[in-house]
Amino acid sequence: MGTPTTSTPPVKVLVVDDSAFMRFTITKHLNEFPGITVLGTAKDGREALDMIPQLKPDVVTLDVEMPNLDGLSTLREIMSRHPLPVIMLSSLTSEGTLETVRALTLGAVDFVAKPDNKANMASILEDVGNKVLRAANARVWKTPLRGPLVEPISSARIADKKVRTLRKQDKIVVIGSSTGGPRALNTVVPMLTADIPAAFMIIQHMPAGFTRSLSDRLNSTSELYVKEAAPEDRLEVGKILLAPGGFHTVFDENEKVTLNQNPTVHGVRPAVDVTLLSIAKLYGNRVVTAILTGMGNDGTTAAMLVHNSGGWVISEAEDTCVVYGMPRSVFEAGASDEVVPLEKVADAIRAAVGR
Repeated sequence: MGTPTTSTPPVKVLVVDDSAFMRFTITKHLNEFPGITVLGTAKDGREALDMIPQLKPDVVTLDVEMPNLDGLSTLREIMSRHPLPVIMLSSLTSEGTLETVRALTLGAVDFVAKPDNKANMASILEDVGNKVLRAANARVWKTPLRGPLVEPISSARIADKKVRTLRKQDKIVVIGSSTGGPRALNTVVPMLTADIPAAFMIIQHMPAGFTRSLSDRLNSTSELYVKEAAPEDRLEVGKILLAPGGFHTVFDENEKVTLNQNPTVHGVRPAVDVTLLSIAKLYGNRVVTAILTGMGNDGTTAAMLVHNSGGWVISEAEDTCVVYGMPRSVFEAGASDEVVPLEKVADAIRAAVGR
């Protein structure tokens, strides 16, 4: 007889979707996925909220668009009553991407875009399985039903945003984030005020089609002008560029944005390392970078260059990370000049720019 092995218990999942086909398909696939078991399914948000306290799942997969109680309303209730890692299943419509970005800022850990046709289902299901396993280790917080939605600023103030050309003494702030990033950015960006003499670049791991919604959302809550980066854009003070999903963003010798679809780096595109390395090579000790929540080690190589070039590297503290991967990697590489909790990141950026 062999020695019995102690295996980790499977990740328990509740599948919530108004489509019987999707409920059946996701359940069948997840039950065949090593390390996952589906406890039950719910056809809408109300049913899900009744089932969660009874079944006590580790992870919930939640459809964005549902009758009776839609995905966003259900997510708010889950995060206020029974905080759990939630993965959203989103359509690729513009409404779907907007709702998904809202869900991520409300505390959903991750999302999977549903295919337009059933032929692409296999790769999507693989994605759901992998993300469920990863989400099981994510940290989530109880959030009151009112929050953490930042109040949008008035349209008059949006129109009034001032942007100016970069000067020699201005700093360049690069923020990198992945899993849990939209929620983290929703905390940091509204706290960055228009009087900070710096240009900003954000790289958030996200597929094509979702970063426009994220930039629009951040723009509506920020004193700074936030836009998705496009070819020929420049870094300017008072403006935040957000790397578009599906592309690497690189700054050329003329300090202008170029986009490419070169192979993924660390399995992602956009990658923090690609953009931050190009900026660090151009601007040296004028670079300040903040590495926020996320899995893996994207950003570490470039953060080392920033640190060694006399720039400033901030990494998010473990206590506030949804996933303590990227900031941990930067810290363990010896590249962090400062480690701060999420709510102190904006102040740390302001102080670093003023150095």
